[in-house]
Amino acid sequence: MVDRLPALAAALWWGSLTTIGFLVVPMLFARLPSPSMAGYMAANLFAAQTWVTVGCCLGLLLLSKARHATVQHAWAQSVMALVLGGLLLALVSQFGVAPRIVARQDLRLWHSVGTVMFAVQWVCALAVLWRTLRPEPPVGDR
Repeated sequence: MVDRLPALAAALWWGSLTTIGFLVVPMLFARLPSPSMAGYMAANLFAAQTWVTVGCCLGLLLLSKARHATVQHAWAQSVMALVLGGLLLALVSQFGVAPRIVARQDLRLWHSVGTVMFAVQWVCALAVLWRTLRPEPPVGDR
């Protein structure tokens, strides 16, 4: 059961990014009466997404080390940089980029920066999910 937790955390991270970024937020802008109302709701959703990312990434970091062992799981060795990168992107986006978008400070630039950061975070989460779903080699083959 515990061996499946990394895949579950990675799936939650990637799935929530996918749902919010590619389904919910575009739907807000298509269905709500004004772009400012949609933007307000999107900002709240992205803020919540940041905390989902923080939780999933911290969980992945905690699960990456085998309990009472000195060796990391095989999936953890190849994705640690992606987990830390995705976590950093989420935090910089939330606390560095989002306030500038909300303040409408050079909106086109900061929206583009935020979009690129979200897309890179999405790729990080997908790569982590892909790697955690790969079966572990037998203990003798490591």
